[in-house]
Amino acid sequence: MKLDVNVLRYMSKEDFRVLTAVEMGQKNHEIVPSSLIDSIAGLKHGGSFKCLKHLLRNKLVHHDNSKYDGYRLTYLGYDYLAIKALVNRGAIAGVGRQIGVGKESDIFEVTKEDGEVMALKLHRLGRTSFRAVKSKRDYLRKGSHFSWLYLSRLAALKEYAFMKALGEHGLPVPQAIDHNRHAVLMTLLDAYPLVQVRQLSHPRTVYEQLMAMLSQLASLGLVHCDYNEFNLLINEKEELTLIDFPQMVSVGHPNAQELFERDVECIIRFFSKKLGYVPERDEELEVIRPSFRDAVASIQGSIDQELRASGFKQKYQDDLDRFIINQQHSGSEDDSDAESGSSGAGSSEADEQASSSGYSSDAEGGSSRGTRDRRGSHGGSYAAAQAGSDGSAGSEHGTASDAASAGMGRGEEGDQDSEEEGPEGASTATALAGLSLDEQQRLVQQRQVAARLTEQQRKAARRTALASVSRNATKAKNKGKRPGADAGMGGGGW
Repeated sequence: MKLDVNVLRYMSKEDFRVLTAVEMGQKNHEIVPSSLIDSIAGLKHGGSFKCLKHLLRNKLVHHDNSKYDGYRLTYLGYDYLAIKALVNRGAIAGVGRQIGVGKESDIFEVTKEDGEVMALKLHRLGRTSFRAVKSKRDYLRKGSHFSWLYLSRLAALKEYAFMKALGEHGLPVPQAIDHNRHAVLMTLLDAYPLVQVRQLSHPRTVYEQLMAMLSQLASLGLVHCDYNEFNLLINEKEELTLIDFPQMVSVGHPNAQELFERDVECIIRFFSKKLGYVPERDEELEVIRPSFRDAVASIQGSIDQELRASGFKQKYQDDLDRFIINQQHSGSEDDSDAESGSSGAGSSEADEQASSSGYSSDAEGGSSRGTRDRRGSHGGSYAAAQAGSDGSAGSEHGTASDAASAGMGRGEEGDQDSEEEGPEGASTATALAGLSLDEQQRLVQQRQVAARLTEQQRKAARRTALASVSRNATKAKNKGKRPGADAGMGGGGW
């Protein structure tokens, strides 16, 4: 949709009030009822209905009366709200021509009061050419219902956060100035996309800079996932600038190495086919394909954790913090207990127990998550923790069984469960105690991802089976029937 800001100067406060009311109503309505818009706007004497006609005439809202009389925002109306907010803040004073268009955004020139020219990026997810964003991006943390306006706002927020963090770490990115809703305001660079270049004065230097930038991103805990000639800008001095960040993922993502290698191949293919420079034939080139493992091994920051990049959720950080606290509070007595308890359990069993217990163990039992009874016998686990708070793992093992059988009435089966959990939890502590913090973090991420993928596959298989049963039942019910064959249906149905 073409952005025409001429109408913006003639809109009144009441118009923006009604437009904001439609936006607020869309938090829990796909189509906002007219009565609700009037209630939220709070204009007297039916003024909201007059404003709605004016907004509808300028295509800022869409009218739908298929089920009930209601309205929803269009992208043009969302643009006006974002631009109005930036104008009220004093960030911009005017909107100029469109200077770029992509599959999920439009870029416009904007100016400040002092005449400084900047770039305004308006995200437009949901276009016909890019409608699979829900399955390809993880903007939605939970839930399956969404609107394209909401997804565009999340994409803009994520891009602004990445741009600001990468700029603070010294990467060549545009300077993030401000953002509102689905709009991101940034500096305008005197550069052009790398895809427009047909010849470079120093191709080897540019190639080395590109690979160094890719390795630097990985050392900060991120993979770009769309590192190609369309998202790289170059100026006359052959200085590079990286753009487009919403799709970036953490190095802890299950496909991080594959995505990293794909970014490398994109650059090699562009230099080989478009510029005629084949990196494999350059003997003076030190690094042709940077190693993902080497880049991650020299990790210098944790932007993926700070900004919760795809592949590293907040619950992962919570599990890590809990494990580190438990390790700090456990002393030499815990280490000896862990060694004695790990003699009866193999490393594979310890890994399975760590995966199911949240990767945290406490040999004293006071704050352990690993001593939870997976069979539902919570009473025995509590008794085992209380009985083992004053002794080592060996005394905890015997006393927990007595307390469970005498005080909680679990029976023989409960005692055996409590006895089995002690060695496994201690073995988990031994397996993780010798790892560095980065290795512990990657181990947590891999196991959490594996558990989540297994659950997703189980749910997908169940949905497929239910859909198949439903289709078969419908076919069996309608087999041999023709439209109008049943007189009881009035000749108009099956």
